[in-house]
Amino acid sequence: MMGYQKLLNITRMPKSNPKICFVVAVDLTLKFLLFSQIEFFKNNGYDVSLVCSPGKWLDDIKQQGVKVKEITIKRKVFTPISDVVSLFQLFFYFKKEKFDIVFAFTPKPGLLGQLAAKAAGVPIIINTIFGYYFHEGTSWLKKKFYITIERVAGSFSNKVFFRNKEDFQTAKQEKIIKFDKAEYVGDGIDIEKFNPVRFSETLIQEKKHALGIFVGVSVVGIVARLVGEKGYQELFDAFRIVLEKFPSTMLLVIGSADIQKKDSINPHVIKSMGMEKNVVFLGERIDVDELYSVMNIFVLPSYREGFPHSIMEASAMARPVITTNVRGCREAVSNNITGVIVPPKDSQALANALIYLLSNPEVAKKMGEAGRKKAQQDFDERVLFNKMEKASRMLLMQKHI
Repeated sequence: MMGYQKLLNITRMPKSNPKICFVVAVDLTLKFLLFSQIEFFKNNGYDVSLVCSPGKWLDDIKQQGVKVKEITIKRKVFTPISDVVSLFQLFFYFKKEKFDIVFAFTPKPGLLGQLAAKAAGVPIIINTIFGYYFHEGTSWLKKKFYITIERVAGSFSNKVFFRNKEDFQTAKQEKIIKFDKAEYVGDGIDIEKFNPVRFSETLIQEKKHALGIFVGVSVVGIVARLVGEKGYQELFDAFRIVLEKFPSTMLLVIGSADIQKKDSINPHVIKSMGMEKNVVFLGERIDVDELYSVMNIFVLPSYREGFPHSIMEASAMARPVITTNVRGCREAVSNNITGVIVPPKDSQALANALIYLLSNPEVAKKMGEAGRKKAQQDFDERVLFNKMEKASRMLLMQKHI
């Protein structure tokens, strides 16, 4: 009889509209990385709220019928006064709303959001690791500091989802997360939105014309914030080498400025390099799917990543990818099959890879086609969302919510 009752407790359905809250630092994360996931949970009967710092995309998100609480969460590692204020604001909000689940995303919300949720008595706290601050090039002292912070954050979690296999393994090796809390779920995108069959040759030529790109000109593209750790300086140095062999090639730079970062990139650097006629800075765009369609090659020479959505999107769009041999990037690309992996901070190797694919368009095309197949197999966001929702539902059942 006891066994039967225990089975009933585990298998009974959770309440019809569990209250959940997503906590992030910036509106870009909500708009471009998490909105599909938010819609998925809404469509599956969850009462969804969001916490985010003020930003221009929040009005657009609110118009989609999502409740948003604006609480400033600074992304910099050390902002003690601001962090304490954020922590108390989060605590009082969670206490008032009585959420069943709090989801935290990215490092600073992962710490502050989970700590506030724990203090407020939220029964289920879930963190998602997109990528750790530390990486292969991090000093021993900094690495230990970041690991300590992640251990503290992890102590508040009921479940920690990992988008990256290497982070998942690192968490276990460094004993950051208890094994029974950690779950690798992978990452994903809308592979139907990022689908090359949506874009006719006529549409592509019209897009190129609007961008001022002549017919027949090869296009290299990057989608990344304008910060040094994305490898922009190496890309610009490599592209200058490429122009010696292919002088008409264009570089499309798509990404928002991030002037708060110490390594913020100033677009005017291109003028000093004599490449202003070959480089187009487009800033932040909402038509990224269309912009991939005009590219011949996608490049992301980053120093560190969690699991780069831009690589998944470019692969889904059947574009060959050149990226660096760092965590996240190397997992997203099958070397010499869907793209080319080069050492980080190596302009010459990057230039060589670009010249190789520009010189061998048939090879580039085959890599792109292989990338589309990989995206269909490995990058479908629906698989990711189902895993996360299933785990959330199980936690609700276990907590008898």
